[in-house]
Amino acid sequence: MKNIFFALLLLFSLQVNAQTVDTTKKKLVDTIKKDLLTAPDTVKRLHSKPWALVPGFVAVTYGALTFTVHPLRRVDYFMHSETEKTGANFHTTSESYFQFAPIVMVYGLNLVGVTGKNTFIDRTALLALSAGILGATGYATKHLTHRLRPNNDDYLSFPSGHTATAFMGAEFLAQEFSKRSPVYTIIGYSFATTTGVFRLYNRDHWFSDVVAGAGYGILSTKVSYLVYPYIRDWITHKNKSGKTTMIMPTYQEGVPGFYIAMDL
Repeated sequence: MKNIFFALLLLFSLQVNAQTVDTTKKKLVDTIKKDLLTAPDTVKRLHSKPWALVPGFVAVTYGALTFTVHPLRRVDYFMHSETEKTGANFHTTSESYFQFAPIVMVYGLNLVGVTGKNTFIDRTALLALSAGILGATGYATKHLTHRLRPNNDDYLSFPSGHTATAFMGAEFLAQEFSKRSPVYTIIGYSFATTTGVFRLYNRDHWFSDVVAGAGYGILSTKVSYLVYPYIRDWITHKNKSGKTTMIMPTYQEGVPGFYIAMDL
């Protein structure tokens, strides 16, 4: 009798577990469908303003001035000596993961049903545009400035790429979710700041590299949110004689992509 009881209990537990998994899967699928197909178009209500670019420009300008203003450059040497004193044996690779944490949070929140400002397609296009701006400007600056890293590894110190990516993601998270709660902004920028601090303590960058990297990251996202509505209107002919463009996600033979049909 005891064996029969435990067998029935096990069967009941498996059924409940299976129902829970099925419910979770259904909720996930419904969330994705809603986000992709029925979510309202919010691009026209993006609120990135030109004045919002000022903090990023200030950070980049500070970093650039260290090449000519010697007192500012001495701040780099002071911060480097302090990290040598307080973290002589410090080493971590956590920043390689922290830099992507805010971006992962955006899509993770969407998957569990917490919607952001824009639909999946628009937010992904905004992220791609931000990454493109950052990649082009940051990569070019690294090679133009030719600054030696504190650890003497190479001459690609300015600006910090890890920090730039982290702050790009933090601003992306803030743009999508700050109206829901300031906590999301705080979490995103905490990950980004920690990334920059770790780059200092790993002796991969000078202080000004990290500050400028933060500026580049913030600017890339701010600029993308500022110009994306105009780019999308131009691509989709939204304001031209009713012509439209249809963009749908595709997944064929393990390769994700987009299907685009345009009225010319």
